[in-house]
Amino acid sequence: MSAPTFDPTHLEPRSATDEQRAEAPLARTPDGTWVVLGHEEAVAVAGDHESFSSAVSRFLQVPNGLDGAEHAAFRQVLDPFFGPEPMAQLEPVVRRVAAELVEELLADVGAAGTEIDAVAALGAVFAVRAQTAWLGWPAQLERELLQWMVDNHEASRSGELARTAEVAERFDAIIRSVVAPRRALGDHAPADVTTALMRVRVPLPGLPGDPGRELRDEEIVSVLRNWTGGDLGSIALCIGVLLTGIARAPQLAERLRVGTDEEAAAIIDELLRIDDPFVANRRVATCPVTVAGHEIGAGERVQIHWTSANRDERVFPDPEAFDPAAHAEHNLVYGTGRHVCPGRPLATLELRVALQELLAVADVAPAPTPGEREIAPVGGWAHAPVVLTPRG
Repeated sequence: MSAPTFDPTHLEPRSATDEQRAEAPLARTPDGTWVVLGHEEAVAVAGDHESFSSAVSRFLQVPNGLDGAEHAAFRQVLDPFFGPEPMAQLEPVVRRVAAELVEELLADVGAAGTEIDAVAALGAVFAVRAQTAWLGWPAQLERELLQWMVDNHEASRSGELARTAEVAERFDAIIRSVVAPRRALGDHAPADVTTALMRVRVPLPGLPGDPGRELRDEEIVSVLRNWTGGDLGSIALCIGVLLTGIARAPQLAERLRVGTDEEAAAIIDELLRIDDPFVANRRVATCPVTVAGHEIGAGERVQIHWTSANRDERVFPDPEAFDPAAHAEHNLVYGTGRHVCPGRPLATLELRVALQELLAVADVAPAPTPGEREIAPVGGWAHAPVVLTPRG
């Protein structure tokens, strides 16, 4: 039995995979990549760390592109950056960033409200300001980072390796411009997250009690690229999805205003499950393995399609139904398994605070201008128009 062919090129990920998944939970692209569309199959592949390797890129990717003991060693020292105490200390900083941006957006808004693009006007700017504040990067980088986000988005949609390589190198140069002065300052470098990362020591597997080794410069650049390069665009897309959903369901805005932080996080997770902008992760098979009745050969490429898995009718009978409590256990927005996204606490914090600060002073309604959906390999909204109206 051959797997059905699926070509997601230039298609919107939700509608395309909803149709394809009805045929089978596993498909194959014209270039031979296996696409895991079903929820059960996605969990199985993500959890089988022996049969599926995450070392899929020609670029160094720390920690998400590592496997086994090496991956575990880096997660051991990097995950604490997203622990409860660091996030609690960061919250007032992120809240101030959000409040100032919302004030700017509403400065010239009349009683009748005004239309904004939730992705570009709010999401992208907030993502840059929140991430640079967290990392201790100069505020003067904002314009350069915003332009980089535009260029990176266009390069990703083009699928041209030369363009994606060029924008990746530009981002690495930005990172090096931040790291180099700290190297020169040594013990006098500013006490921030970037400096703390540069002083991390990675434990050496098999040598308990050993102090480990310092990160190499290319590893520091890779971690910071992972923490920022991908997250900037992701946070912007998430805010587009969230505000579009809230505009269509104003009762959610009130729940976000008066509910607990835990309820806010649950609402955010469920809106992102319904319209998951974190489309896919890649793997490569290390040995022959059977998935959904098909044998995947050693060395063959595999794509776990989270957007599709989060809408699998076998788990979510009505994928569009909003039910945070019922769906939380099966929500795969941040992945699953050992490579589950370590930055989930940071993303949840930033998204929750951004919504709370905006909704405290503004109502959000659908805009007369139609939105524009993203196309593979990106999900969510390319442009998400909403109308902001000052409250009170």
